[in-house]
Amino acid sequence: MNVVQLIRSKRDGHALTDADINALIMAYTDGSVPDYQMAAFLMAAFKSGMTTAEMVALTHSMLYSGVVLDLSDLPGIKVDKHSTGGVGDKISIPLAAIVSACGVPVPMISGRGLGHTGGTLDKLESIPGFSTSMDIASYRRQLRELGVVMIGQTDDIAPADKKLYALRDVTATVEFIPFIAASIMSKKLAEGIDALVLDVKFGSGAFMAEEHDARRLAETMVRLGEEFGTRTVALLTRMDTPLGAAIGNWVEVAESIRVLRGEGPADVTALTLALAAEMLVLGGVASDAGQARLLAEEAVATGKALRRFEDLVDAQHGDVNVVRNPDSRPGAAPLAQIRVPDNAGRFVTAIDARKVGLACVELGAGRARKEDDVDPVAGFTLLKKPGDPIRPGEVLARVHTSSRDRAEKAGSDLLAAFAFGNAAPAVKELIVDRLDVGGWGRR
Repeated sequence: MNVVQLIRSKRDGHALTDADINALIMAYTDGSVPDYQMAAFLMAAFKSGMTTAEMVALTHSMLYSGVVLDLSDLPGIKVDKHSTGGVGDKISIPLAAIVSACGVPVPMISGRGLGHTGGTLDKLESIPGFSTSMDIASYRRQLRELGVVMIGQTDDIAPADKKLYALRDVTATVEFIPFIAASIMSKKLAEGIDALVLDVKFGSGAFMAEEHDARRLAETMVRLGEEFGTRTVALLTRMDTPLGAAIGNWVEVAESIRVLRGEGPADVTALTLALAAEMLVLGGVASDAGQARLLAEEAVATGKALRRFEDLVDAQHGDVNVVRNPDSRPGAAPLAQIRVPDNAGRFVTAIDARKVGLACVELGAGRARKEDDVDPVAGFTLLKKPGDPIRPGEVLARVHTSSRDRAEKAGSDLLAAFAFGNAAPAVKELIVDRLDVGGWGRR
């Protein structure tokens, strides 16, 4: 392989062969190709574009750069869900419990928060004792016995993606749909799943700000899923306003528990049930979305889903007592409150999700760099959402943190995310569209 020739060919707009791409990715993964040459290739592809065949080859090479799990000997159709990231997006936590409680195995490998978006692992690890690490034998055993497992990515899964992601982050090549799609799908396909539901977000709090870009990303990932024999469905959802009332770590787990009790915020509950319905149909336990939704609602109403979450926490060494009584978790109480300013007007008209996410990072709930630690109890609870009436001096939000020094600055940043006015804003639908191999269109 002549790396310089490959870079030159891509720079000049030519399509590379499957063999070229595979050789390049394998050599970069094992260290034979240095960062400076791979950086040049990334920018050449970014500027020249990639064909569908190149993107499939890239995904294949990243997928098989490490271990690809084989769960075919385990019973049931294994289904996972992936979100492209947002603020207050705790959906995976109640979703995995609901779908598993309905009889569909859910092997979920999740990530940590970075930048303004939160990560499922950080939220789960705010449960005292909860372990997100286990070996493959334990992973398989728990999936067989319990029907659900939630862990972090291991070093053996898609190691090429881990190296490429870090390099893309420092070479201004993150915002390229073929790279984003290959990164997401290589990790998901390596789980050994049979089907996948995607929550593709757009708006101020998403990585895709514009709807048309989110649509292209969804189309690309659904196409990749089908190319690799994994049935894939995507929901297109808004992320201009934080999901639910809780943004942070433990506060989002506590809100997830409320969802499982049937007491969660309307938006979180609606999206959780919509995604659950898609997973249950793909998992073969329901013939259509209507029947699937009824199954999911029944799992919540009977307490079956909450018990499944308690079993998951217990299996992964977490403290089940704080699940049963969320207020008992040390540090759960708020340290400060944010109030409505005197000149605010009559309504909350908007809450900028990105600004809320960044304020949460300032508070300690997220990380600006991968090596940063997070505060498990840090977060916000919003008492007002867009469209809600307000009065001067009313409490807008509560601030949770283990550091009083951070509370004041983060609270000021949070207030700056609110917009106020004298007219209530128009209500926009949270779920905008649905995509499967047959095309766009709500079921």
